[in-house]
Amino acid sequence: MINSGILLIDKPAGPSSFEVVRRVRRALKVRKAGHGGTLDPFATGLLLLCLGEATKLVPFLMPEPKTYRAVVKLGEETDTQDLTGEVVARSDELPEPEQIYEAAARFVGEIEQIPPMYSALHHQGERLYHLARRGETVDVKPRKVTVYELEVQEVALPLVTITVTCSPGTYIRTLAADLGRALGCGAHLAALRRLAVGPFAVEEALTLEALRELSREELASRIIPLADCLPGLQEIKVGPEEAERLGHGQTLPWPENNLSPGERVRVLAGGDLLAVAEVRGEAERKVLAPVRVFATVSSER
Repeated sequence: MINSGILLIDKPAGPSSFEVVRRVRRALKVRKAGHGGTLDPFATGLLLLCLGEATKLVPFLMPEPKTYRAVVKLGEETDTQDLTGEVVARSDELPEPEQIYEAAARFVGEIEQIPPMYSALHHQGERLYHLARRGETVDVKPRKVTVYELEVQEVALPLVTITVTCSPGTYIRTLAADLGRALGCGAHLAALRRLAVGPFAVEEALTLEALRELSREELASRIIPLADCLPGLQEIKVGPEEAERLGHGQTLPWPENNLSPGERVRVLAGGDLLAVAEVRGEAERKVLAPVRVFATVSSER
């Protein structure tokens, strides 16, 4: 049975991402498991569960753009910028729908965000949310993020539903709070659902109910094989001798002109993912340098 790959889970509201990982590990009896980007307990939607050798894929999955559907409540600010916090400001003067559409459009593109105090970022070796819970505040430097798309789906005041596709590191609750400030009424994130991570969509995911009901064999059949987990990278196939060289961390001459210096590729051997490699050098001196090497599926059986 193949225990390495990605399992797509549709996380419900309530459990933490770590709790979902724990349940999957128990259901599939796998030793190594992790996720490709956490979701807050109140959030729902797509969680990428990386199993076995696929835990090595996390650094390559984290940069993928993510798509969310968010419900923003206008007229109330909270200390956490979401529904879990205490209300710190209220306003009864809500904007017209046209103003909401206009303000939302200004958040598309590269923007600056100040990460919230209730976040897992570190400050002098301590997570910000630990400081926030003690009532402490620090100056958090703004960070540049990219909002590729932001569409207002519905306006039913005080609630506004939006869909957002953004770069990693974007705080949707901060986006909600900033939208409220831009409108002059304040706002917080009332609900959040992750719809996609890169090429993976929540429609393809299993619910936790299905996780309990399906057999280990049925669950294993839903695991995306390692070779198919990075479809955005060009596929290169190598023979046994080349595979052995890459598997030992050695570079492989690659004079073909189908690859560009700096490009990353997935290297397959016998149908299995052997490595993620980077193209280095120029012209006939190009080589494939392994960035991450994976144990083959055959060695796991």
